[in-house]
Amino acid sequence: MTFEQLKEKALSLPLVPGVYIMRDKSDKVIYVGKAKKLKNRVSQYFQDTASHTPKTRIMVSHIDHFDVIAASSEFEALILECSLIKRYLPKYNILLKDDKGYPYVRLDVRQIYPTLSMVSKVERDGAEYYGPFGSRYLTGQLLQTMKDLMKLPHCNLQFPRDIGKNRPCLNYHMNMCEGWCQSNKSSIEYREIIEQVRQLLLGNYKQAASEIKAQMLEAAENLEFEQAAKLRDRLNAIESLGKKQLVTAGSLADTDVIGYAKTEAKACFTVLHFSGGNLLDKEYEVFPVPDDSEAAVSSLLKQFYLSRGLAPKVVLLPFELEDAELFGQMMEQQFGRKTKLRVPQRGDNMRLIELAQTNAREEAERVTSREEKTNGILNLLGKMLGIDPPQRIESYDISNISGTDIVASQVVFVDGRPSKKDYKKYKLQGMEDQDDYASMYQVLTRRLTHLRQGDAGFEIAPDLLLIDGGVNHANVAVRVLQEQGMCIPVVGMVKDDRHRTRALVTPQGCEIAIDSNQSVFAFIGQIQEETHRFAITYHRSLRSKRLHYSELDQIPGIGPKRKQELLKKFKSLSAIRSTSLQELEQLLPKDAAAAVYLYYHKEESS
Repeated sequence: MTFEQLKEKALSLPLVPGVYIMRDKSDKVIYVGKAKKLKNRVSQYFQDTASHTPKTRIMVSHIDHFDVIAASSEFEALILECSLIKRYLPKYNILLKDDKGYPYVRLDVRQIYPTLSMVSKVERDGAEYYGPFGSRYLTGQLLQTMKDLMKLPHCNLQFPRDIGKNRPCLNYHMNMCEGWCQSNKSSIEYREIIEQVRQLLLGNYKQAASEIKAQMLEAAENLEFEQAAKLRDRLNAIESLGKKQLVTAGSLADTDVIGYAKTEAKACFTVLHFSGGNLLDKEYEVFPVPDDSEAAVSSLLKQFYLSRGLAPKVVLLPFELEDAELFGQMMEQQFGRKTKLRVPQRGDNMRLIELAQTNAREEAERVTSREEKTNGILNLLGKMLGIDPPQRIESYDISNISGTDIVASQVVFVDGRPSKKDYKKYKLQGMEDQDDYASMYQVLTRRLTHLRQGDAGFEIAPDLLLIDGGVNHANVAVRVLQEQGMCIPVVGMVKDDRHRTRALVTPQGCEIAIDSNQSVFAFIGQIQEETHRFAITYHRSLRSKRLHYSELDQIPGIGPKRKQELLKKFKSLSAIRSTSLQELEQLLPKDAAAAVYLYYHKEESS
């Protein structure tokens, strides 16, 4: 379908809730969305595409046709949207990479030597299942702890098939395994240990400890001191683990705290699991910055809990979600109990949200490369100014003191980094008084004239002109561009009381605040400081040369060294002027002494 046909079809849709399914030319589903009113939502994609974000524009450009499914209610549409996203995994939807659900511990008691493993769901296979637990990492740690405590096999051998076939491995010699692969080990003893593991998985650590203690005392009475020592070590390990640590690590969280943060290029969705006030674990998903943060969090929240099959009692959210009420209904319908969704504003719960936000921000920053950060800043700056991301930025500043040694600097940033080979210094011509507007006019005229003529070093046009100053300075640049027949975006840099750029201003006088976005604020501040530094350095070098210049520099044969000797000997130019030829010849060669004497006594000589 053509773009106009897509637009026409969208405008013909009914004003009812439902789901829309975008497909490409190969009929592959590339996006699934939910709408309160299908006509209004779907037609937005085919109206003003210039207002779309880059990601949305790309997605729309790949739409060949679309389908819609009308629903009887918005709640029904929400359920359908979740189901279709899970089924099709559309390219332009934000997707969770791990949707395996909450993990369980599986104990296959049907075997002679029962084994422990981690699985994603409960099967009707005769095995015992424990859980669900907070996360796959936590469950793996729990299994490892069980094997270490009870000295169960860590290897992949199958018992009784592999008993006696090989020598004991390193775990046996390091006292990490009882050596169940040896023929002198009993399956009865193994199953006794497995029974103790069952009690630990159920949280009955006291019962497990009591059984081991009884076995230890019995072994001691029978003078089996080696066996008693092994049981003693196992008992100590269980007691040191403690009820609080074991139960906390092995329980499902009663409160989940959702965090969301983004850098210039990456966003992160984080879930912190709490049980009894203790932080159990963290799960997170990092993805490119979405067009709509609220929609992204809402989508990930639905995927996260529906894929796990269970939900905590309370979910703390960082901000209000439009479909939070529908999501709560869906959780109740799916899991048979109501989950409370809250957006805390103060107190302990607010501090938990701040902790989740901090974790999300750290994960997003960790995976964001320097190049991605730079591109993200340029994209954001372009969005603020309503232009394409500026790859080449030129910034200008004027420097002078009381109208003397008036100079200007041209600093160039390419792809967000200083391009010092493209820096330019301008010494203003014919400027006797301080006039920043006239100075800026002259500098930009010279720069853009070189550009129009294609002169070497000036032939690349900027994507953005940053002018140090307010709206009047920006309008000077506009006037020069009009005279040169060019069209380049221009903004002025407005400073605060601390001489930092707090905002950008258009030639029309519209201020664009940047201090609310730390990354753009820092980037523009870096450009402003570099432009000012380059200008003031050039101004100081010219001023220094002028102050160190004297009329002795005009005398033939007098270089820096002889000038220094003269000033050191006679202290001042007036003293040198009144010195006789004979005194000069005592310090300088005769020809140099004669040149100095003649310079100051021209009238007498004539």
